[in-house]
Formats: sequence, C-alpha cells, structure tokens
Amino acid sequence: MNAAIIFGLLIALMLTGMPISISLGLTVLTFIVTMTHVPMESVALKLFTGIEKWEIMAIPFFILAGNFLTHGGVARRMINFATSLVGHFHGGLALASILACAMFALVCGSSVATVVAIGSIVLPAMVAHGYPARFGAGVIITAGSLGILMLPSIPKVIYAISTNTSIGALFVAGLLPGSLLTLMLCSVTWYISKKNNYPRMAKATWLERLKFFQKSVWGLMLVVIIVGGIYSGIFTATEAAAMAAVYSFFVAIYVYKDLTLKDVPKVLRDAANMSAMLLYIITNAVLFSFVLANENMPNRLAEWILSMNLGQDGFLLLVNLILLGAGNFMDPSSIILIMAPIFFPAAMQLGINPVHFGILIDVNMEVGLCHPPVGLNLYVASGISGLGITELTKAVLPWLGTMLVFLVIVTYWPWLTLVVPQAMGMM
Repeated sequence: MNAAIIFGLLIALMLTGMPISISLGLTVLTFIVTMTHVPMESVALKLFTGIEKWEIMAIPFFILAGNFLTHGGVARRMINFATSLVGHFHGGLALASILACAMFALVCGSSVATVVAIGSIVLPAMVAHGYPARFGAGVIITAGSLGILMLPSIPKVIYAISTNTSIGALFVAGLLPGSLLTLMLCSVTWYISKKNNYPRMAKATWLERLKFFQKSVWGLMLVVIIVGGIYSGIFTATEAAAMAAVYSFFVAIYVYKDLTLKDVPKVLRDAANMSAMLLYIITNAVLFSFVLANENMPNRLAEWILSMNLGQDGFLLLVNLILLGAGNFMDPSSIILIMAPIFFPAAMQLGINPVHFGILIDVNMEVGLCHPPVGLNLYVASGISGLGITELTKAVLPWLGTMLVFLVIVTYWPWLTLVVPQAMGMM
C-alpha cells in the first residue's frame, strides 16, 4: 500500500511538469511527514551523507574532463583520423562520424557531449558533401549514445554508487559491447549509403593515416591512463576521473592549444553547473531510496517479482520493458537512481551478475536518449541541424531498431559484457 502511495505521488508530481529532482524531494518529505514517524533531523542528515561518498567525486571530474575535450580540439582530430580510415567506403563521412563518436566515447563519458563535439563538426560537413541532413542527424544521434557505454560513463558511476558495484569493472565491461554496437551502426549506415549511392571520399594513404593518428594520439592516450591506472592499481576509478580532468586540461591548453587560460573559467563554470544539477538529483534520489529502504520496499518488491516465477530470462525482459518505458519521460540519471535499488535485490537473488545488470541498464539508457519525448540526443541534434524533433524521430528509426537488437544481445549474452573485466581480474 505504501509503495503505491509513494510511486503514485511521484508520478502525479512529474505529470505536472515539475523537475524530477524536485518531484523526488517533495514525494519524500510528504510521505515522511504524513505517513511515518521518521524525525526530520534524519532527513537533513541523509541529505548531507547522501553525497558524502568518495565515488561521487568521479562525476564532476568526468564532466570537467568532457568539457575540456569538447572545447579542446580533440574531437576534430579524432574525426580526421576516422575519416582517413573509412572515408573511401560508401557513406564514408557518416562511417567516420560513428568511429569518431566511439573514440570520443572512450575518453568522455557523456552522450550529450559526444553529440555536441562530433555532431557540430560532422553534420555541416556531411550536408556540404551532399548527404541528406536527416541521414546525418540520425547517424549522430545514435552514435552519440556510445558516450555512456564505452569506458568512463556518468550513468555507470551512478549505478555503481546505487548498488555498490565496482566502478572499474563497469568501465571496462562496456568496451566489447560498445565495439559491437559501433560495428552494427556502421553496417546499417554502410547499407543505407550504398543503397542510396551516398558520396565516397578519396582513399587516404597509410602515411596520411599515420599523420592523423599522431595528431589524435594525445586524446586517445586518455584511454591508456584510465584503463592502465585502474588495472595496475595505481589509482581508483575516482582518482582516474581526477587524472582525466587534469590530463584533458593539459592537452587542451598546452598541447593542442585550442583553448587559452582565459577560457578555463568558462569551462569550469559550465562543468560546475552540470555537476550541481546532477548532484541535486542524486541527493533527492538518495532520500527517496532512504524512504524505500525504511519501508523495506526493495525486498518486498524483490519477493513479489520472484513469486511470479519469471526466471532470469523473464525477469530481464520485464526490466527492459520497464526501463524502456521509463525512458519516455525520465532522464537516465533519474531512472538509474530510482529503478536500480528496486530491481537490484531481485537480480542478485536470481544470480544475475551485477556488472552485467549494470551494462544492461546502461544500454537501456542509450536507447532512451535517442527517442522522444525526452531523448536529449534528439534535442542536441535538432539544435545543430535545425531539423524538427518529428523529422529527427523518423530519421533515427533504422539505427534505433539496430540498438534494440543490440539490447537483446547484451541482455541474453552476458559473456559479451563480463569477459573483459574477468580477463583483467576486476571481478
């Protein structure tokens, strides 16, 4: 009964158009005041301790690193390198944009930042080369979602905090699935390009490819720093985020010199604004989880789900359907903070690996970013391309269908997710 009241109140507040963070906070306070004997002092204490975790520091650091990379010329150099590799195939510029998104995703951790960094350069170039704007936007919207799957990822950090799962294992677990999704998106793009005879570029020589690689290698070295540092035990995932921020600053200012020291305050301010927004959501979600735990709701819901005798396959299907539905009206961070503590106990009792479960949730979040009404990648691409949301929704369908097929693969083939962290001894 209490669960129905809590979720009913939360949904009612969100339907009014109220931001999810405020909806969470008001739901918690209303329930505590009217339905429990929990002292308000404990609420204030929980607000403070909720963001006291060391792991949460990774979020502002990765946001800051992403901002330096976005404005520091790293994306442009990765695009040039990717174009030298695949530009001579049908739809070469589109294929290059997918590879560039994958490379940028290895060092960024944000889907929106990936769309902005790659899309703002590639989309105008694709239109200038004769590609339809809708085609280019569809490619960028879905390829940009790789930003939260490959290596560092803010949703992965939030899931790890919510479920006490290893952040390092989650980071490297996305490498193989991300590579497979990149290949699948490239295959669909090549097929559509060949069918419509979209432009091809002159084939680059191996010397030209080496030249472009040398220019992009400073950005790609961040992968070595993050994975190598965590794997060798030199630093934790949170410390890796701090190292990423410092390294990105150094590369943007002193190596590529696309930013000056005068630009740094703006980059810091933008990162602080985004961090504050996410931390406010996390704080209210921690309160929400506190109420659920105080009422023993996660365990009750786990028992109810288990009593349905769905088995692993049925349970994972149910989770996918609920997460895909939630993606229609909630952002990824809010979905993870609310849903992960609810489904996690049942997943553990069914013997599902927590890292596999985290990547499954991450892929669901990718899909949610690419369709309306709240798909952030759509709105970012709309701002870059000037196309309406309705047009972009139609344009993205071939790649969105591919992502749903990929979701099925990730869901029912856990080896794909677990083989890398197991090989690296992180599990």
